[in-house]
Amino acid sequence: MAVDGKWNITIKTPMGEQTGVLTLKEEGGALTGEMSGSSGNAPVENGTVDGNKVTWHSKVTSPMPLTLEFDGAIEGDSISGNVKLGAFGSSTFSGTAA
Repeated sequence: MAVDGKWNITIKTPMGEQTGVLTLKEEGGALTGEMSGSSGNAPVENGTVDGNKVTWHSKVTSPMPLTLEFDGAIEGDSISGNVKLGAFGSSTFSGTAA
């Protein structure tokens, strides 16, 4: 299971599906990287890797300041899971290796 690399992801939000590129790097169980999309770039923070499970936070500023909390899993060339959208509840995300 390879975490490192670029992932094309789609996040389902109340404003419709948002797409972007997630760049991840795992080192010793710590996960770092960056999310980029139409709303700009946001660093991966508080990231962890445990087997095929991944978690991280990203703070976005557009269209409004919000901390996204991701909890997912990697299966082969796919990544998917749940994302907390701050005051907007929870949703899902999915993606494939770029």
